[in-house]
Amino acid sequence: MRDAGAQKAVETESVAPRGRPGACDSGDAELEWGRIVEAVAERAVGPLRERPRVPVHATRELARAALARTAEALSLQQRGERLPLTGWPDLSRQLARLSRHGDLDGEALRQVLELLAAARVLRLFLSRHREHASALRLRLSTSAGLDGLEELLASALEPDGSLRSRASADLSRLRTEVANLRGRLVRRLEGMLESRGAILQERYYTEREGRYVLPVRADAHERLHGIVHATSATGATLFIEPRELVEAGNRLKMARAEMQREELRILAMLSQATRDQLPDVEQALEVLDEADLVRAAAQLCLDLEGVVPELDEADVLELRDARHPLLVLDGVRVVPNSLRVAAGQALLLSGPNAGGKTVALKTLGLAALMARAGLPIAAAEGSRVGFFPVVRTDLGDHQSTQQNLSTFSAHISHVASILEQARPGALVLLDELAGGTDPEEGAALATAIVLELCERGAATVTTTHYPALKALGAKDARVTNAAVAFDVETMRPTFRLELGLPGASCALPVARRFGLPQAVVERAQACLPESRRAAETLALELARLREQAVRERDEEQAARLRAQSLLRDAEEIEARARRQAAGVAERELAKLRGLFREARRELESARRRLREAGDDDALREAAERLVETEGRLPRPAPRPTREPSSPAQSPPVEASELVLGARVWAPELRRVATIVELGGRGRVRVLAGSLKCWVDAAGLRRDPDAGAKPGREASSKRAHPRVSRAEDLTPRGDGNSLDLRGLRVDDALALAETFLDRLYGEDVDVAYLLHGHGGGALRRALRERLAQGLPTVRAFGPGAPEEGGDALTVVTLR
Repeated sequence: MRDAGAQKAVETESVAPRGRPGACDSGDAELEWGRIVEAVAERAVGPLRERPRVPVHATRELARAALARTAEALSLQQRGERLPLTGWPDLSRQLARLSRHGDLDGEALRQVLELLAAARVLRLFLSRHREHASALRLRLSTSAGLDGLEELLASALEPDGSLRSRASADLSRLRTEVANLRGRLVRRLEGMLESRGAILQERYYTEREGRYVLPVRADAHERLHGIVHATSATGATLFIEPRELVEAGNRLKMARAEMQREELRILAMLSQATRDQLPDVEQALEVLDEADLVRAAAQLCLDLEGVVPELDEADVLELRDARHPLLVLDGVRVVPNSLRVAAGQALLLSGPNAGGKTVALKTLGLAALMARAGLPIAAAEGSRVGFFPVVRTDLGDHQSTQQNLSTFSAHISHVASILEQARPGALVLLDELAGGTDPEEGAALATAIVLELCERGAATVTTTHYPALKALGAKDARVTNAAVAFDVETMRPTFRLELGLPGASCALPVARRFGLPQAVVERAQACLPESRRAAETLALELARLREQAVRERDEEQAARLRAQSLLRDAEEIEARARRQAAGVAERELAKLRGLFREARRELESARRRLREAGDDDALREAAERLVETEGRLPRPAPRPTREPSSPAQSPPVEASELVLGARVWAPELRRVATIVELGGRGRVRVLAGSLKCWVDAAGLRRDPDAGAKPGREASSKRAHPRVSRAEDLTPRGDGNSLDLRGLRVDDALALAETFLDRLYGEDVDVAYLLHGHGGGALRRALRERLAQGLPTVRAFGPGAPEEGGDALTVVTLR
């Protein structure tokens, strides 16, 4: 019984259109190519994840280049150097708008910035790995000229897509003017809340239609002269702009309008800058999509435990230990099989139903398509895959009432179209060729079709139950038999293919296995001709002997592998024992050395006491006893290294040791200091107590007490952990608090760093930075700077609810 589906040809394009689910023109339904495309998309991180597309290349050169890129990405990933992709938006629609001379808003420009940053990171990564990624670098190159556009967008846009005040001098001035006007207006409103509180519904002010208003009770609105901008749903509250604030409101609204015009001008300027480099931006988007596909293909290879094949020059499919990729991804335990077919040859798969013949057909078809798409195959090293520009399949029941076609006539119609396209480079996969008709005529027809396909140069694989077609494998060198092994003892197929032998169909045992009554099976057995029963019995005996030989071979191989494993375990145990013995000896030796040092210190102490003694006889007697005791103690071997006797004898600091947070001896200050900033021309900035100054790096020496004191440790620049509220922190006070509200981000960051440096020098353990809630820009910038790593900071986090919560950042110092 064939699976439902339609026979189709697979003659594909070199590149699929953006957004198209796959690249196979046909054959994908029967071979389930769409599921392969989905498996690749699941391993992607960019737009490919939502819009799957895997192009199946139309030429050998394109397919070979795609496989080379996948192989390089896999090699990099196996070395822990995965392509650095973290996701980016699909900007097709936004770039199309730019091409039509439309402008982008701040959010769209921020997405362009993300795209440019991702392209730059990929370009630098491939440049660093040029020796191992030549094919990737050739295909995935982007223009370095985009770096200037990235810098322009980054300087003008905040992380949330809004414009920075420094995007233009006019915008900075206008925003300051708007803030000042609003501040004065709000102060007057707050005063009116106190003076007019009796007529207000509630004590607050709000905005309606861009104007500041007060919520006045409807029954008292005549006591406040002004403009009514809105009413509440119940009509009990009128939102009135006081008459004395109308002029101030007008100035604020005009200032806001002018500010918005300036923002639109800047967005138009940034859009035009992007439009000027639109071809390079579009190329960057395509490159990132291609890199995403290559990285997903490399991950697919690891998940399949497969290989990236090298495209063979011959039209051959030779798979070693091949497995159906979709079954592997579904977690099914798959029996690996080796298969081979070449141009002008045919492989005949025979054996019991439900034994895996159709799965083998699909495995071969998917291997051919995956190699053309640059994807790995689920097979072992040494597999050979040629380039098959035509893949024709006939795996289903094509009965059609609309076209007045029976199962057999529809099948033959499709086979006829396959014969028209049969040529060298064509892979033909047929399930139960010429079935559904008279067995003798069907066998003759199948034999003729297979021979015709071989003569036309196609690589043909077909399943069959016809004895006459199986006999062809013994008479024609172009035809090879392969049998699905059958376990006679359990009366079940083993799903293992044996090349070179035909397989018995075992229809009666399979019928019994799937529930046909025993009496019916026995009657069928009796209806078989004697010669057929003898042949079936002989085939089952041959299958039993073959299975027994395979089992014995597998047991011998398993025993050999177990012996090798035991030998490796024994060698590891021996090596481990040697290491443990060496470790014990080293620990004992260290213990003895400690005892010697302790005894020697006691002797030296005793000598000092004896020198201070006044009794000559006691001195002489104790001295003799000390000499005798010291003579019995062996002297430990001298240590290979010694500590410098003074900071001046410490070795100079190497250039590689000049990192943020490193502790050094500064001769100019005559004290140990911490490096807090690296400058140019051989200068570094150091912090010693509360003193921060620039010194020459050439004169710095290593800290003579490095590693000897448990105090504040030098650390390289790194992100800090969050503050645990379980810590016993110093309460907030005037001395350890800094109010940053109302400051610009750059000024606030500079002031905060200076404040933290001062507290660090004064040995204060905690600082409180007040930035308020507001829009959150200052809070995010401050915490991002702290997360980048400051040598004085140990951890940071938001304040407790009673301290102000997220309006406050608590910093613990080292």
